[in-house]
Amino acid sequence: MQTVAIEGQSRESFGKKYSKAARREGQVPCVLYGGEKNVHFSAEEKSFKHLIYTPDFKVAEINVAGASHKAILKNVQFHPVTDRLIHMDFVELVPGKKVKVDLPVELVGTAIGAKLGGALIMKMRKLKVSTTPEHLVDSIKVNVETLELGDSVRVRDVEKVEGVEILNGLSNPIASVEVPRALKSAEAAVEAATDEGAEAAEPAAEEK
Repeated sequence: MQTVAIEGQSRESFGKKYSKAARREGQVPCVLYGGEKNVHFSAEEKSFKHLIYTPDFKVAEINVAGASHKAILKNVQFHPVTDRLIHMDFVELVPGKKVKVDLPVELVGTAIGAKLGGALIMKMRKLKVSTTPEHLVDSIKVNVETLELGDSVRVRDVEKVEGVEILNGLSNPIASVEVPRALKSAEAAVEAATDEGAEAAEPAAEEK
């Protein structure tokens, strides 16, 4: 499991005035909840770079006032104009306590349909799951090797992971092998040529 270390400063003051002052100093106000008590802290904006701007799932190891907390990022707020970070929420990972997490989908293998000229298209890049910290994984692996042209792999087809419950609808497609327009045109041309050949052969058969 990839981990990002966050060095936080405990904060006792709250409200817009404090938050604005913290941001002027390059700090992002944060709250960590889900454990024995809520922890309010702030940390340098740049320290969150590898936690937010990545497709990978990572756990935050937050150090505040000499205490270390493992947590997952729950919510991020950006400024509507500047896109600067203005607030972050974290959920503490407590052994045995279930959390809901969005995990990235990792496609495994090469689809049969892709080898025949089809395009493998991802419909869902993340899956929402419920699990405990002990069973938390980096991603949900989805095998696509058997997909032929026009086939889809759905949530119900995903191999079960111990201790992990997928919360998305079972019929939702995760990935599909779509037939490109050029390939459809070629197939249509072949079908048309075959039909013409069959029609031309019919009179000859009648003359006999």
